[in-house]
Amino acid sequence: MAISSPTQASPFLHCGSNSESDSLAILHLKRDLLIPTVLRSHDDLNEGYSEGKVSNTRFGSFPHSTLIGVPWGSQVRASAVDTGSRGRKGWEGKGKKRKRDEDRQAQDDVAVEEKLKPEIEPKAAVDAATGFVHLLPPTPEIWTASLPHRTQVVYTPDYSYILHRLRARPGTVLIEAGAGSGSFTHAAARAVYNGYPNVNTGDSSTGGSLAKRWGKVWSFEFHEQRAQKLQEEIKQHGLDGIVEVTHRDACKDGFTPNETPASDLEANAVFLDLPAPWLALKNLARASTSSPLSRTTAIHLCTFSPCIEQVQRTITALRVLGWTEIDMVEIAAHRIEVRRERVGLAEEGLRGVNDSPASVDEAVGRLREVEGRSRIFHNEGSEGEEQAAAPGPAQVSKQQRLESIRNALEGRKLFKEGRLIHKAEQELKTHTSYLVFAVLPREWSEEDEKLAQEKWPAKVEVRQEKNGPVGRRQKKKEAKAKAGGNKEFEMAATTI
Repeated sequence: MAISSPTQASPFLHCGSNSESDSLAILHLKRDLLIPTVLRSHDDLNEGYSEGKVSNTRFGSFPHSTLIGVPWGSQVRASAVDTGSRGRKGWEGKGKKRKRDEDRQAQDDVAVEEKLKPEIEPKAAVDAATGFVHLLPPTPEIWTASLPHRTQVVYTPDYSYILHRLRARPGTVLIEAGAGSGSFTHAAARAVYNGYPNVNTGDSSTGGSLAKRWGKVWSFEFHEQRAQKLQEEIKQHGLDGIVEVTHRDACKDGFTPNETPASDLEANAVFLDLPAPWLALKNLARASTSSPLSRTTAIHLCTFSPCIEQVQRTITALRVLGWTEIDMVEIAAHRIEVRRERVGLAEEGLRGVNDSPASVDEAVGRLREVEGRSRIFHNEGSEGEEQAAAPGPAQVSKQQRLESIRNALEGRKLFKEGRLIHKAEQELKTHTSYLVFAVLPREWSEEDEKLAQEKWPAKVEVRQEKNGPVGRRQKKKEAKAKAGGNKEFEMAATTI
């Protein structure tokens, strides 16, 4: 199903400067915690919030009225929302006796009447004391970090390099087998996007030269439920004019979509994320009548395999079928953490501070404070009770220190203080696999060679000598040698 107008463009391709209603957005709580949500101006699930639709997170509640129309990347404060009213409407207590049919029918009638009532304006949101999120636009990179995992996904370090090696660009026709959760599918759709097929031409077909011009991703998934879920996501994200998901076992049944001739694909890039990619290679041979590959361009292929035994069998099959330039790559991506380190006891209790003494004087002062507290606790000396009752020097110094911290923090930019350090994370947060790349050259017959020679005739001047013909390159070499010899002779004569 093609997109009918440019106003329905996918937010993954054209997100605009501000968030809009009925569009996908990502709530960024922290680096490894992102929540995708569809912004709604009304409570479509009827959860009972007076503020309208609300997204509840560990950092607070966020009514969508505070998220719509906000510039991307903005920090949005949490709101004071009555979370106790969530789910009250239409809720039936578990463990209770089943109600009579009359009561249930009455509840259904009331629910229908509530739906038919005009929409009530949502209550204005009130900022909470703490909590915030950042509102981010949907991109393939952010979607990879936030999507619901149905299978292991291809992460950004892998698919960015894969698309580069596959030479995916606007207008490329790419075949993907093993769609899974759709991480690579979204990235490939953005890479091949070159406009929607029927915006200017009025033609919604995607076969032949038109598919090659506009770009297309033919995605195959053998698991029916995963294929259906991915089809729903692609349609919701506005990518159904660029991506076509098919429930099909590519190893057994080939790469022919439903009701689409294989000759209409004309693919020039292939990505196989399969347990046994060597079984699918036989369906990519150009000699087959059902081959989906282009016959006029070279084909770039990549397979994604977690085991070296799979790689060995895949390479053997590639060599037998005539693929060339075969090589294997493994990507190990480490994140580098960059932050400022503040050391000292003066800022003890602040987040991100190394609360160890920064100098000898601070260490000695802390020891004296600890000893003073110990004397007061054990009531040492004749005036122990009076010292315990009156505020001791250690307690006074603590209060003074807290007060000094409050005064010192006013007007300071903590994010610019401290020593700037960076270090690589120890854990490898990616799905490590072996990437096998190969190229299938375009078909080249004797007739193609004859036509090429007629179009670009060889212009080589050849003279016949004793040792054989001499070409233009040899003539230039002899001329340079002769000129160099004459210069050496002139320099020698001048010296004499």
